[in-house]
Amino acid sequence: MKLIQSDNLPAAIGPYSPAVKVNGMIYTSAQVPVTLDGTIVERDIKIQTRQVLANLRTLLEDAESGMENVVKVSIFLENIEDFGVVNVLFAEAFGDHKPARSTIAAKGLPKNSLIMIDAMATASDYH
Repeated sequence: MKLIQSDNLPAAIGPYSPAVKVNGMIYTSAQVPVTLDGTIVERDIKIQTRQVLANLRTLLEDAESGMENVVKVSIFLENIEDFGVVNVLFAEAFGDHKPARSTIAAKGLPKNSLIMIDAMATASDYH
Protein backbone atom coordinates (compact mmCIF):
# COMPACT_ATOMS: atom_id res chain seq x y z
CA MET A 1 0.00 0.00 0.00
CA LYS A 2 1.29 3.44 -0.96
CA LEU A 3 0.04 6.60 0.74
CA ILE A 4 -0.38 9.43 -1.77
CA GLN A 5 0.40 13.03 -0.90
CA SER A 6 0.14 16.01 -3.25
CA ASP A 7 2.16 19.20 -3.30
CA ASN A 8 -0.50 20.57 -5.67
CA LEU A 9 -3.34 20.50 -3.11
CA PRO A 10 -3.69 21.75 0.45
CA ALA A 11 -2.64 19.39 3.23
CA ALA A 12 -5.28 17.05 4.65
CA ILE A 13 -7.31 18.61 7.46
CA GLY A 14 -7.17 15.46 9.57
CA PRO A 15 -5.23 12.25 10.25
CA TYR A 16 -5.73 10.66 6.84
CA SER A 17 -4.06 10.38 3.44
CA PRO A 18 -5.44 12.29 0.46
CA ALA A 19 -5.30 9.02 -1.50
CA VAL A 20 -4.09 5.45 -1.17
CA LYS A 21 -2.82 3.18 -3.94
CA VAL A 22 -3.22 -0.56 -3.42
CA ASN A 23 -3.46 -3.51 -5.83
CA GLY A 24 -3.69 -1.31 -8.91
CA MET A 25 -6.44 0.89 -7.45
CA ILE A 26 -6.47 4.48 -6.23
CA TYR A 27 -8.89 5.39 -3.42
CA THR A 28 -9.23 9.11 -2.80
CA SER A 29 -10.41 10.88 0.31
CA ALA A 30 -13.31 13.23 -0.29
CA GLN A 31 -12.26 16.49 -1.90
CA VAL A 32 -13.73 19.78 -0.72
CA PRO A 33 -13.74 23.10 -2.62
CA VAL A 34 -10.47 24.58 -1.39
CA THR A 35 -7.61 26.20 -3.23
CA LEU A 36 -3.93 25.30 -2.80
CA ASP A 37 -3.58 27.73 0.12
CA GLY A 38 -6.50 26.02 1.92
CA THR A 39 -9.03 28.78 1.26
CA ILE A 40 -12.56 27.63 0.54
CA VAL A 41 -14.02 29.11 -2.63
CA GLU A 42 -17.21 31.16 -2.81
CA ARG A 43 -20.34 29.43 -1.47
CA ASP A 44 -21.85 28.87 -4.93
CA ILE A 45 -22.58 25.32 -6.14
CA LYS A 46 -21.13 25.88 -9.63
CA ILE A 47 -17.89 27.40 -8.33
CA GLN A 48 -17.52 24.79 -5.59
CA THR A 49 -18.26 21.87 -7.92
CA ARG A 50 -15.67 23.05 -10.45
CA GLN A 51 -13.07 23.42 -7.66
CA VAL A 52 -13.81 19.97 -6.21
CA LEU A 53 -13.56 18.35 -9.66
CA ALA A 54 -10.29 20.21 -10.34
CA ASN A 55 -8.92 19.02 -6.98
CA LEU A 56 -9.99 15.45 -7.75
CA ARG A 57 -8.32 15.60 -11.17
CA THR A 58 -5.09 16.93 -9.59
CA LEU A 59 -5.07 14.26 -6.89
CA LEU A 60 -5.67 11.46 -9.39
CA GLU A 61 -2.92 12.73 -11.68
CA ASP A 62 -0.51 12.99 -8.72
CA ALA A 63 -1.42 9.38 -7.90
CA GLU A 64 -0.52 8.30 -11.47
CA SER A 65 -4.12 7.94 -12.61
CA GLY A 66 -6.70 10.27 -14.13
CA MET A 67 -10.38 11.05 -14.57
CA GLU A 68 -10.56 8.54 -17.43
CA ASN A 69 -9.60 5.77 -14.96
CA VAL A 70 -12.32 6.52 -12.41
CA VAL A 71 -14.62 3.55 -11.83
CA LYS A 72 -16.80 4.89 -8.96
CA VAL A 73 -17.59 8.32 -7.54
CA SER A 74 -19.48 9.35 -4.41
CA ILE A 75 -20.91 12.87 -4.34
CA PHE A 76 -22.10 14.43 -1.10
CA LEU A 77 -24.41 17.44 -1.46
CA GLU A 78 -25.64 19.76 1.25
CA ASN A 79 -28.71 20.47 -0.91
CA ILE A 80 -29.99 17.66 -3.13
CA GLU A 81 -31.74 20.31 -5.23
CA ASP A 82 -28.26 21.12 -6.61
CA PHE A 83 -28.22 17.68 -8.29
CA GLY A 84 -29.04 19.04 -11.77
CA VAL A 85 -26.31 21.68 -11.72
CA VAL A 86 -23.74 19.18 -10.43
CA ASN A 87 -24.81 16.67 -13.08
CA VAL A 88 -24.02 19.12 -15.90
CA LEU A 89 -20.58 19.97 -14.47
CA PHE A 90 -19.86 16.29 -13.78
CA ALA A 91 -20.63 15.47 -17.43
CA GLU A 92 -18.27 18.26 -18.57
CA ALA A 93 -15.48 16.95 -16.33
CA PHE A 94 -15.81 13.31 -17.37
CA GLY A 95 -16.86 13.68 -21.02
CA ASP A 96 -17.79 10.34 -22.58
CA HIS A 97 -16.42 8.45 -19.57
CA LYS A 98 -19.28 7.53 -17.26
CA PRO A 99 -18.14 5.97 -13.97
CA ALA A 100 -20.60 4.44 -11.52
CA ARG A 101 -21.85 7.07 -9.09
CA SER A 102 -23.75 7.63 -5.87
CA THR A 103 -25.13 11.02 -4.85
CA ILE A 104 -26.01 11.52 -1.21
CA ALA A 105 -27.64 14.47 0.57
CA ALA A 106 -25.53 15.31 3.62
CA LYS A 107 -25.70 18.17 6.11
CA GLY A 108 -22.66 19.63 7.83
CA LEU A 109 -19.96 18.97 5.24
CA PRO A 110 -16.36 19.92 6.17
CA LYS A 111 -15.46 23.61 5.95
CA ASN A 112 -19.16 24.43 5.42
CA SER A 113 -18.89 23.10 1.85
CA LEU A 114 -21.88 22.64 -0.42
CA ILE A 115 -20.27 19.58 -2.05
CA MET A 116 -17.53 17.01 -1.63
CA ILE A 117 -16.53 14.13 -3.89
CA ASP A 118 -14.42 11.00 -3.49
CA ALA A 119 -13.45 8.46 -6.12
CA MET A 120 -12.01 5.03 -6.83
CA ALA A 121 -9.87 4.69 -9.95
CA THR A 122 -7.49 2.26 -11.55
CA ALA A 123 -3.84 3.26 -11.58
CA SER A 124 -2.59 4.19 -15.06
CA ASP A 125 -0.06 1.34 -14.96
CA TYR A 126 -2.69 -1.26 -13.97
CA HIS A 127 -3.92 -3.65 -16.67
